[in-house]
Amino acid sequence: MAADLKFSSQHPKPASLSVQYGTAGFRTVAAHLDHVMYRMGLLAVLRSKKTKSVIGVMVTASHNPEEDNGVKLVDPMGEMLAQAWEVYATNLANAEEQELPAVLADIIRQEAIEMDQEAHVAIGRDTRPSSENLSCSVIDGVIALESKYHDYGLVTTPQLHFIICCRNTDGRYGEPTIQGYYRKLATAFNNLIDQAPGSIGGCICLNVDGANGIGALKLKEMEQHLKPVLSVKLYNEGFSGKLNCQCGADYVKVQQKPPQGIDLKPAERCCSFDGDADRIVYFYKENDGTFHLLDGDKIATLISTFIKELLVKAGLDLKMAVVQTAYANGSSTRYLEDIMKVPVYCAKTGVKHLHHKAQEFDIGVYFEANGHGTVLFSKAAEEQIKQLLGEETSDDKRKAARMLESTIDLINQTVGDAISDMLVIEAILYLKGLTVQKWDEIYTDLPNRQFKVTVADRRVIETTDAERRTVKPPGLQEKIDELVKKYNMSRAFVRPSGTEDVVRVYAESDTQENADALAHEVSLAVFHLAGGVGDEPRPLR
Repeated sequence: MAADLKFSSQHPKPASLSVQYGTAGFRTVAAHLDHVMYRMGLLAVLRSKKTKSVIGVMVTASHNPEEDNGVKLVDPMGEMLAQAWEVYATNLANAEEQELPAVLADIIRQEAIEMDQEAHVAIGRDTRPSSENLSCSVIDGVIALESKYHDYGLVTTPQLHFIICCRNTDGRYGEPTIQGYYRKLATAFNNLIDQAPGSIGGCICLNVDGANGIGALKLKEMEQHLKPVLSVKLYNEGFSGKLNCQCGADYVKVQQKPPQGIDLKPAERCCSFDGDADRIVYFYKENDGTFHLLDGDKIATLISTFIKELLVKAGLDLKMAVVQTAYANGSSTRYLEDIMKVPVYCAKTGVKHLHHKAQEFDIGVYFEANGHGTVLFSKAAEEQIKQLLGEETSDDKRKAARMLESTIDLINQTVGDAISDMLVIEAILYLKGLTVQKWDEIYTDLPNRQFKVTVADRRVIETTDAERRTVKPPGLQEKIDELVKKYNMSRAFVRPSGTEDVVRVYAESDTQENADALAHEVSLAVFHLAGGVGDEPRPLR
């Protein structure tokens, strides 16, 4: 390990800096990440040797400001890094330089890694100014352990996940190139559109906010594969504006207003990607200027309704469920359970928790309210659908099975993918003849409000029941229950942030005024019972 220590001196760890590998990997100010990137190159090599697979390293900070950056590792099937290895990542990133050989040796020993096993690492990056240099630091880490790498350069996060899955399945999931990604999705999209009733016709027009990020660049590359069916008008392409600055999915979701730089006309359908194109939200405005957001809950409802209808038409008895988080709007849960008769499960916040839960079903649909999500089909489900296509059955059943097969090919099952999800949504709206308004009217969201309360130490908050109830500090949950009873159709919960010393507060109620008031009162309770710092939370009005 002496060579590693010598090489690491070119990527020194800043004094007293401590970082934590979370759901989104490491994420902080870009200037602090050089040593982390180098060490994740080392860890990716060890993970590759352990799994005898290609491992991915994505350099991105997603929806964070342009000044930030981050890194996440991608496991063999395109999924997120195994939870047990998150601890290794954190230990490796925080080790002082002289400790590095020992920490590496400890991982090798604990995992019984054969160091003569060949390793392969695939690297991708977003469009941030810092990303190219930081990806070079990852490459240094791979080279330090004398291993092979492929630098895919500028890719969306979901594209790298797709490539990793393709490479580790010998191409069964698709061709492991960006052009292979474009061809697979475009073919599936066009196949779905071709199955629309002949009377529909016409071109799909869509406004897309690219968040001044990688998604805009890649959607522009893909456009030629989608014409003439889909016509995209791109805004915030990255030529002038800053990444995620007053634009992008997170901005639209949190601010509840259109991104800067988009000429929003009444009733026009628009969507926003985030910085690395793994989130998507839709929106439109009415003639009177009223803004409407269609977030991850609306997307999950549209997709699961479509799939459920196809399963019924095909006569397939597959176990399907929707997985949400505590942030899901109560109206979406009621609609899915009561009207569509689709079971709904709640998981902890964080895509890895939803993905894991969704794997328990034949078909698992999961979306966070922020627009990050996808659909997982079990191998058994895919085989049953293929089998139906080969059987002598009615035209209606065969057509439904064909549509299900195209839907499977159009969905990026490895991770939430803004481009893939956009194409799924557009195909469904086209096939069902729905406008964005009609989609929005499937159910009406309960008014809601989110606040955050700064505290001295977020660890004083402990939760249970998929983060919907608190167990610590004493008395806080009782106070929340008492406040919720004051308002109609209300609920509220609090959870500690995964990255900063703040507590996130969510409240919903029958009116916006009541949702705002409940969120404020719960924020006050958190401030007084969980060690709030600074000024007391103030009401919105």
